[in-house]
Amino acid sequence: MQEIRARHRSQTVRVGLGAVLALLLVVSVACGNSTSPQGKQPTTTSLGNGTTADSNTGEVQSTGFNLADFAGLNANIKGSGSSFQQNYNLATIDLLHTVLPELKITYAGGGSGQGKSDLADGVVDFAGTDSLVKPEDAAKYNGQVLYFPTVVAPITVSYELDGVHELRLDGPALAQIFSAKITSWNDEAIAVLNPQTELPAIPITVCRRADASGTTTNFTKFLDAAGGADWPYGSSDTVDWPSGTQGAQGNGGVAACIAKKSGSIGYVDFSDAKAQGLAGALIQNSAGEYVEASLSGASAAVEGAVIGDDLTFDPINAPGSDAYPITSPTWIIVLDTQRDSTKAEALRALLSFILTDGQDVTFTQSLNYAPLPAELATRALAQIDQIKVG
Repeated sequence: MQEIRARHRSQTVRVGLGAVLALLLVVSVACGNSTSPQGKQPTTTSLGNGTTADSNTGEVQSTGFNLADFAGLNANIKGSGSSFQQNYNLATIDLLHTVLPELKITYAGGGSGQGKSDLADGVVDFAGTDSLVKPEDAAKYNGQVLYFPTVVAPITVSYELDGVHELRLDGPALAQIFSAKITSWNDEAIAVLNPQTELPAIPITVCRRADASGTTTNFTKFLDAAGGADWPYGSSDTVDWPSGTQGAQGNGGVAACIAKKSGSIGYVDFSDAKAQGLAGALIQNSAGEYVEASLSGASAAVEGAVIGDDLTFDPINAPGSDAYPITSPTWIIVLDTQRDSTKAEALRALLSFILTDGQDVTFTQSLNYAPLPAELATRALAQIDQIKVG
C-alpha cells in the first residue's frame, strides 16, 4: 500500500507486549519538515508490519495500514470478552493509538461468554471470543454477527510438580484427570506414559475456569475428541465440573491457581502461561506424536483446518505430525449493521489495523501469539466491507 506519513503532538506511548515482554516506546513528535534534525541520523523503532517511529523526528510511518482511509478519525468504541486474546488486543490498541491518537478504544476481559452477552445487549461495540455464538442465541443480536479472526495460539496444559521437568499426556489421561477419575500423580495411567519420570504420590489439584470461557470450549472440545468415553461433560463455555476442582477467573486466574500449589494442573493460554513461568505438558496429537505447546505448532494446526465462508474454523486435534492439538482460534465479532457511522468507521479502522500491521510476525510473537495465514487475513480484510450503517 502507498506509504503514509503522519505527524502528531509530543507523546509518550507505552505498547504493552503481554505479560512476558513490555516494550516502552517513546515517540517524541516535532512539528516541521519530515527530515531528521541536522547532525542526527534517523533511527526507527518497529511498531508492526511496516509501521515505524523515527526516534529523532517522531514521525510515524505505516505501509501496511492505509492511514489515509482513517486520518483524523475521532471516535470512542469499547469491547469486552476473551481473556485469551486480551494481551494481544491491548498491545494492538496501544499501537493503533500512535497513528490515530483521537481514536479511543477500550477492551475489558471477562471471558468469551461475557463478551458475547455484552455485544448482544448493546453494552459494547465489539467482542472478543474464542467460541462461536450458539444458533439458538443468534436472534439475541441486533444484526448478523461477523467473525474476524485475529491471531492463534496454543492452550497449554500447565502444571506445577516439583522435580518433574517433562510430562507426557494423551487424551484419555487428560480426560480422566479433569473428570477427577484420576486423583493422584503416580496413577498408572499417567505413569505408563512417562516411564522415565518419577512421579510423586501426591494429590492432583485441577485448576479450571470459573467464568464462561472460549478457552474452556476449545479445551473441552479436545477432551471430547481425544478422551472418548473418559470425558462425559461435553464441550461448552461452561461445563459441570466435578466437585473438588478449583475455579478461577480468566486465563490469568487459572495460571495463578496452578502456580501457587505443587500438584496443580490446568489449561491456560500460552501468553499467560509464559508470563507465570509455568511448565507445560507434551500432548499427544492426532498423528500420535507428543508435541509441546508452541506458536509453530499452533500455526501448523491452523494450516490443517477448514475455513468456513463466515471465517470460522476449528483447529482442535487438527491433522499433521507437527500440529499442536489444543490450538485455539480467536475472533473479534461485530454486528454487520451499525447505527452510528463514526463508530462503524472506528470498527473498520481497528479491524483493518489488526489484519495488516497487527499481523507482523515479530510483533505477534513478542506477545506469544502466531499471526494468521496470509490468505485468511486477506479474506478477513475483504469482509470489513460488510460493516454498514443502517
